[in-house]
Amino acid sequence: MAMTQQHRARKRFGQNFLHDQGIISRIVRAIGPRPDQRLLEIGPGQGAITSELVDSGCHLDVIELDRDLLPILMDKFGDQDNFHLHEGDALKFDIPALAGDNRLRVVGNLPYNISTPLIFHLLSAHQCIDDMHFMLQKEVVDRLAAQPGSKTYGRLGIMAQYYCHIDALFEVPPECFSPRPKVQSAIVRLTPHRELPCPADNVTVLQNILREAFNQRRKTLRNTLKSVISADQIDALGIDSGSRPERLSLAEFVQIANHVHHTATQ
Repeated sequence: MAMTQQHRARKRFGQNFLHDQGIISRIVRAIGPRPDQRLLEIGPGQGAITSELVDSGCHLDVIELDRDLLPILMDKFGDQDNFHLHEGDALKFDIPALAGDNRLRVVGNLPYNISTPLIFHLLSAHQCIDDMHFMLQKEVVDRLAAQPGSKTYGRLGIMAQYYCHIDALFEVPPECFSPRPKVQSAIVRLTPHRELPCPADNVTVLQNILREAFNQRRKTLRNTLKSVISADQIDALGIDSGSRPERLSLAEFVQIANHVHHTATQ
């Protein structure tokens, strides 16, 4: 779809509009929308991906924060019965209320400046989401998919993998956008687990453990977690308290969190 000249990308919204039709079609093929599905697009911009999603016949809700884009989107898609536009901030949007008794598929070319908090917001609604396809800074995709031992392994990836299976799909070069970003982008698919593989007894405790552990990631667990669990207690769980946090698996962090939770509630 040709770019319109009605709207200039706004830096404060982190806007970079996708215009490469080949990439747009490849993204939509990866999503594979169907008429019997309900999709939510976050930050449709000028409607580059929206156009093909609407054409698929799916029930499409879109959330847009930039008021100047609303008339552009309504002009393009307002006469389509399967298109529904919501003005608002996706970080504050009530995803479960929108889903109702249905399950949503979520799509978004996410602004780099809010991608991490927005992903955490959506993970909190994982029970009503079938899958999520995002355009993100490649660095963020690397963090989401990172495995233990990697320099990019940390709180974001562990919590994303707690709730979802992660598939890094393909990269998108800067020249596919206007304005051209200074970073490489990539497409990622997050598929929420129907049953959590390593359920924590208290997710808030797990998040706190991860925050403490990775706050000083070069230090060992006995140092980073000393305010919540002793080195002897970590070792008693069969986990080396002399390890750095990036060496632990999701299951091991859940094990520590469950021990801390039960100790606190005894």
